[in-house]
Amino acid sequence: MQFAACIEWMFANGNADLASRIRAAHAAGVPGVEFHLWREKDLDAIEKALNETGVRLVSFCVEPRCSLVDPLEHDKVLAAVADAIPVAQRFAGAGMVVASGFTRPDVPAQDQLDAAVAVLRRAAAMAHDAGVVLWLEAVHMLLNGQRMFVDTIARGLDIVAAVDSPGLRLLADVYHAAQTNEDLAAAIGDRMRHIAHVQVADTPGRHEPGTGTIAWPAVMGVLREKGYAGAIGLEYFPGAGDAESLALSRRALGLA
Repeated sequence: MQFAACIEWMFANGNADLASRIRAAHAAGVPGVEFHLWREKDLDAIEKALNETGVRLVSFCVEPRCSLVDPLEHDKVLAAVADAIPVAQRFAGAGMVVASGFTRPDVPAQDQLDAAVAVLRRAAAMAHDAGVVLWLEAVHMLLNGQRMFVDTIARGLDIVAAVDSPGLRLLADVYHAAQTNEDLAAAIGDRMRHIAHVQVADTPGRHEPGTGTIAWPAVMGVLREKGYAGAIGLEYFPGAGDAESLALSRRALGLA
């Protein structure tokens, strides 16, 4: 397994722009990078840095962020995906990350799940026709007392399986799963084929693996047992310099 570094937060020391961070990641031996929102990024400079270094853009976020569980926002969701597709095509099929939006008070959970499945079927068909893939991310976040509707890997996999399209996969974030005390092995079950990517950070603090309470040998054991062979996305706030941070992550994940 190889690393993909979130350059929103990593390699930022002395590198004000993302192109410089891509070059720093390459110098550190990291073959993949990820970032969040794309519209305000200098995509030309990013493409140049990726081409110069051979580093791959692994993922970016669809924007604006809209609710999958609110049918009134579905046109906005589909428009945002349509805008993101050329970006994913430009960067060798980088995953296009979407989150569910927050739970809707007084709306039955099944109705919200059905709404998410309905819009993702349409969005996944668009992505597949264009040769790219959407990644649904389970995110633990609260706003005005409301949680994200998809805040566990298990529910995310339920939705991806229901959509049943090669244009949609799950982004499984171990940090977010830890916030809900989710059992990773039970959540995945026999559904690893629906997972495109795994991201990591420790808790508390969202720093490097090995700085908190997550049992990383157990996590990595589950991923290997279930057959995951993709990249490990480092989406954390570095608590040390780049070299030390990467070394700590490699030791904690058993990837030294």
